[in-house]
Amino acid sequence: MAKLVTIFGGSGFVGRYIARRMAKEGWRVRVAVRRPNEALFVRPYGVVGQVEPVLANIRDDDSVRAAIHGADVVVNCVGILAERGKNKFNLVQNHGAARVARIAAEEGAARLVHVSAIGADEKSDSLYSESKGEGEAAVLAAFPTAVILRPSVIFGAEDQFFNRFAAMSRMGPILPVVGADTKFQPVYVDDVAQAAVSGILGSAAPGIYELGGPETLSFRELMQRMLHIVRRRRLIINVPFWVASIMGFAFDALQAATLGLFHNGLLSRDQVRNLRRDNVVTGEHKGFADLGIAPTAMEAVLEDYLWPYRPGGQYAEIQESAAKLRNQV
Repeated sequence: MAKLVTIFGGSGFVGRYIARRMAKEGWRVRVAVRRPNEALFVRPYGVVGQVEPVLANIRDDDSVRAAIHGADVVVNCVGILAERGKNKFNLVQNHGAARVARIAAEEGAARLVHVSAIGADEKSDSLYSESKGEGEAAVLAAFPTAVILRPSVIFGAEDQFFNRFAAMSRMGPILPVVGADTKFQPVYVDDVAQAAVSGILGSAAPGIYELGGPETLSFRELMQRMLHIVRRRRLIINVPFWVASIMGFAFDALQAATLGLFHNGLLSRDQVRNLRRDNVVTGEHKGFADLGIAPTAMEAVLEDYLWPYRPGGQYAEIQESAAKLRNQV
């Protein structure tokens, strides 16, 4: 019988790419998510019955154990960028990660792959980064041979980075950003999935891997790259950190005052703290080279999914060619 991998968060941005790759490897894939009915799109990744979504909540021991039972390898891709309702950084990225690792060890899983993030630090002033760091420590305590992946900001068709700012570029002549000089090393989502597969198959040695793309650019430079692709001219305005902190406080307070009816997906104080620090590999840990993976350049991917944000959409290039012909006549 084919081996089985359980992927927590397997229908999410990174998880779905791992699930697709593992289906191609011939493994059975159990996609553990809170809402299985919303994850049915993963089934066509393999043959009938090969990829199946199952109910699991990493805040609950019993559902995690049921999802892991019988699995040869476990992958945890669950993470949140902002707190909402019961999904708090500490509960999801620390205690949740610890629960998955502990139960994976108790159930006899051979390997564990944990997706964390660059900047994970138990001593960080950011709740996000602190919980990521504490989660890593808890994972290694329960499952010392785990493979931990720390990607920089991840790009791809379903990303919440370039898509978000490309959508904002439609709204007016100004594009505000916080931390315009902060450095990033964007990494392609399928490269992260390939790294995870190396951990699943056992070709990656245990330990921490920092995953950064081939280019290191400032936030401003990334926005300039995006604007060039979507064919829009916008004035990029750097929002000072002190102003951003006030804005974040206001949005956080509004979310609290409305008991979560207003979801602060705009800007939080915690995000401002993270934006004060560069999001690049430190060189203190292993990376893509140790996995034999050549990271994909942004220019090879961005145009494939950002074209809908162009004024002419899919016809932008045709319109540009027609305009050049008119100018030559």
